[in-house]
Amino acid sequence: MPVSTYTLEEYLEAIYKISERGPVRPTMIADAVKVSGPTVTATLKRLESRGLITRAGSEVVLTSEGLKLALDIIRRHRISERFLVDVLGLPWGEAHEEACRLEHALSPKVIERLEKYLDSPDACPHGHPIPSACGSIDLVEARLLSAYGVGSKLRVLRVEEDDEELLSHLGYLGMYPGAEVIITDVAPFDGPITIAVDGKLHIIGSRVTHAVYVTQE
Repeated sequence: MPVSTYTLEEYLEAIYKISERGPVRPTMIADAVKVSGPTVTATLKRLESRGLITRAGSEVVLTSEGLKLALDIIRRHRISERFLVDVLGLPWGEAHEEACRLEHALSPKVIERLEKYLDSPDACPHGHPIPSACGSIDLVEARLLSAYGVGSKLRVLRVEEDDEELLSHLGYLGMYPGAEVIITDVAPFDGPITIAVDGKLHIIGSRVTHAVYVTQE
């Protein structure tokens, strides 16, 4: 049974996102696209036969053509998210899943018009950079919130976007890109930490601290 363009684009997008954090393994891809190991193996073979990935042992690497296509689908996704949130008023927690549907249907012409209409945004609502039409992307160095200790004054740069419930909670905490965060207390033995977000105190666990990327003030 042939693999759809939709599926291949989902894989390329997942591989690129995982590669931002380190080497990409098939098990990571299976977790990201929520399929079984054998399904991932079969699809990776098709991607490799099309010259979109290479395999170095257990590591999966995008070729130059694979990278180009991955950045194109990510560009469509993140511009779609901006439109859904900024124009249609969709909550940022719901925008990711809706953009996953839109990204495969929008033509380059429509994406170009949307980008112009939105005044060429630099990042999606979750803080991730939007690739340019020519395939370049400006990545800003950031570390996880969990990497910092008491007294650290931080600025939220971007957050993980795949968990709607988590995004809803981050919105409740006010942890949008650009928010100021100060760590006021860290419980021992990997316990929760207390933070001030724009002056309001919150106690958060590791699921939050490992989903928020920050820069130091």
